[in-house]
Amino acid sequence: MAQERPKTPRLTRSDVVKEYLTAYNSVCALLWLSIFGRVVLLIPITGVESVYEAAGDITKWTQTVAILEILHSASGLVRSPLLTTALQVSSRLLIVWAVVDRFPAATSTSPFYSSMLVAWSATEIVRYSYFVLNLRGLAPGYVTWLRYNMFHILYPVGILSETMLVGKASEAAGEPWRWVGWGILGLYVPGSYVLYTYMIAQRRKVLKGKQAERRSRAATQ
Repeated sequence: MAQERPKTPRLTRSDVVKEYLTAYNSVCALLWLSIFGRVVLLIPITGVESVYEAAGDITKWTQTVAILEILHSASGLVRSPLLTTALQVSSRLLIVWAVVDRFPAATSTSPFYSSMLVAWSATEIVRYSYFVLNLRGLAPGYVTWLRYNMFHILYPVGILSETMLVGKASEAAGEPWRWVGWGILGLYVPGSYVLYTYMIAQRRKVLKGKQAERRSRAATQ
């Protein structure tokens, strides 16, 4: 009598979503790691003037891929709020396409372009790595700590760098686009407040949950 073949477990929708998000976040982490490496290796050797040539295109397209994160939020694949996700992605797309790509002579050789890339890439390396590890149930405490503490420094650096680049592009644009640029800068104040306070709330929520887990484990020992 022939032996029955063991049944292969079927992939559920949640399994497929988990695998997709793991792959997406892994690729994004590697792309931002590549950007970070190019910037920090080039600056001591050739200065900030060569950063755009080496990292401009990969930054532009890597950030464009993040449009998928708006779709992830809108479709319910992730729990990130749609408003804050759309705000962050759209503001960065504005910078890479409408500011730096449109006015490279005024922005690409600025130290603020390099500082922006360092802030963005360091943030994203940790963020995407945290997501990958968390999806697998492997996120160590130090990665969680980095994810919810680095933003205190990196967000202000990134926001300051972005506003300076918008200002430089606005001066180069001339009338009437200069006023559009200043209008965008005016929106950065409430937009930055929304993103920063969201991260503070997330930090409080996640770290409080971690403390509760530790207390629960200690009580059962």
